[in-house]
This record gives sequence, C-alpha cells and structure tokens, in this order.
Amino acid sequence: MTLVGTAVPGPEGPLRSGLAEVECVWHGHEVLRHYRPLNRADGDTEVRERACDTIADHRAEELFGLTTEGRTEDGGQIHVDPAGTELVGAELCLKRLVGPPQPGSAQVVDDLLPRVRGRISGVFRGETIEFEYREWVIRPGSRLRVSGVLRKRNGQMVVAAPEDGPLTIEHGVDAQPVYTPARRTKMLVPTVFVVCATAGTVLLLVGLSTS
Repeated sequence: MTLVGTAVPGPEGPLRSGLAEVECVWHGHEVLRHYRPLNRADGDTEVRERACDTIADHRAEELFGLTTEGRTEDGGQIHVDPAGTELVGAELCLKRLVGPPQPGSAQVVDDLLPRVRGRISGVFRGETIEFEYREWVIRPGSRLRVSGVLRKRNGQMVVAAPEDGPLTIEHGVDAQPVYTPARRTKMLVPTVFVVCATAGTVLLLVGLSTS
C-alpha cells in the first residue's frame, strides 16, 4: 500500500542526526575514502585516476510517525519502520571533505570521525586523498510518500518493508493524497456501473423519441 502524509516524531521523540546534529525524524550518513590507486606493472609504479570506497554506512532504524490524509480508523497517524528502506530525495544536510594529515605539518582536526556510528571498515588501498562525509535527514513536517506493508504491532499500525523488497520512502512529494480506503474502493465499482446503466437508459429513450 502507498500513503502520503507529513513526517512527525516517533515514540522516542525527535532525533538528532549523527554528524550535523540536526533535529529530524530519520537520518543516515556515509563516509567515503578518496584515494589514488597504484598500478604496479613490470616493476614500475604508475599513479592512476582517483577512486573512492565507502568505509562507513549508517541508517537510523527508529520508528517515526506519519500523519496521513483520509484515515479515521487510526486517528490519521501511523508509524513507519525505516529498516530496509529505499529512500528517494532525502535532504542532504552535510557534505564535508577532510584531508589526511600531511608529513611535517599539524594534523587536520577531524571532528566528525568520532560521531560516525557503526564500524569503519574497508581495504585501504593506494594513497589517501581525503575523506568525504555525507549525511541525509528527514525533518519533522516533511511531505512523504511511503510504500510498504501495513502491519499491527503492539496495537499500533506500522508501515514496514515487505518480505520480497524494500520499504520505499519518497521525500518532498506534493500534497495530493493517494491513499484510498478499502471500503471506498469496493463501493466505486457498483457506483460506476449504476452511472453507466443510467446513461445508457437515457440514450435509449432519446433514440426512441426521435425515431
């Protein structure tokens, strides 16, 4: 199912993003290592074009709220479980490049490294050029379109990832709701049939009166 609504804090209240410390309902960050690979051939060392590897990747998994339109049975608000999310268009709140310490000079102060959540890993190949920090957030009040499976957990309706794919969250969608209650969908078919039958009867009477 797909729901459109406004992001609000979840059961734990507003969150703070790990790197920029921005108030949000969801946040994620990654660290890229830019380097120059070394290509050794026939005993010679050749410096090639720069490349990069992801050495850290974190995504918040705390539930957040979604105030939706067209829902009355649950008060118009549900929770979203962002685990296993495919996120589209989240706000990039931080992008910073930090170079490695240079020989004979004072070390570059990297105040973001201690804030990285999760393990920093990877094969550090070649010559390090710089580290790139990037962080995305969903702020309270953001318009979202969420596509997933609606389940009930501890008496609360939660949209989560289906078993055969990710939960999709689209950030910054328009204000037009796309949710259609099941009862309305079921009533739509007989309504259309009645309208079509009535129109056909009117056309038949018009044809008989003019013949």
